[in-house]
Amino acid sequence: MSTQVALVTGGATRLGRQFAEALAEAGYDIALHVNSSQKEAEEVAEVIRGQGRECEIFCCDFLQEDVGELIARVVQRFPRLSVLVNSASAYQPAPLAETDMAMLETQFRVNLFTPLLLIRHFAAAVEEGRVVNIIDNKVAYHQYPYAAYLLSKKSLADLTRMAALEFAPRIRINGIAPGVVLPASQRTSDYIQWRIEGIPLARQGDPAQLIQALHYLLDNPFVAGQILFVDGGESINLEGRHSENYSQDLPRDNG
Repeated sequence: MSTQVALVTGGATRLGRQFAEALAEAGYDIALHVNSSQKEAEEVAEVIRGQGRECEIFCCDFLQEDVGELIARVVQRFPRLSVLVNSASAYQPAPLAETDMAMLETQFRVNLFTPLLLIRHFAAAVEEGRVVNIIDNKVAYHQYPYAAYLLSKKSLADLTRMAALEFAPRIRINGIAPGVVLPASQRTSDYIQWRIEGIPLARQGDPAQLIQALHYLLDNPFVAGQILFVDGGESINLEGRHSENYSQDLPRDNG
């Protein structure tokens, strides 16, 4: 059986690196997309080649370059391309009142427009394939301090379902919505603990659990258009305020 090939965007750092190395360990050759993290990409490629798999680095700036050309270059190098993992992401927090056009354009272009166009060109280039979009469990909320980022990720979740309909049965498309797994480096331990307190399973996640989710979505042939939340139940913790959880210690307005 011919070796399968996976294109992983943003594959040099954080979750993208985890996915690329895990897929290589599972027997895939890897087309590793990178923008500015060239040094890190070389490190990942060395690890993957050390596992006995082929790995080629493909540079592409999603804010400047044609992603159709990226798919064409990957297919020329790896004609057996069959998996696309859209892991690259742009993140800049700001509420609606501070969101400008430049911020919208950057985050929507990287987080929505690029995955859409990559799926389009991927579907045109392969006979059969699978796509996994990396979303965010924040799509379950309306957290306006992350307005542009979160709106783009909510749209990516809708794109996942829409594209799954359009390209089925030839292409299976699903998504993963991670929770507290790899917090940004600036997050303090107090902040992470505070987040954990809102997670029903009362613990932080591990990248291995996201890798399990990735393999499940790639390997189960009867799953399409699904967003798999891997967040310890955090996104379903929406009990809301009601009379039974109303604190009797709160001051009353008797006026």
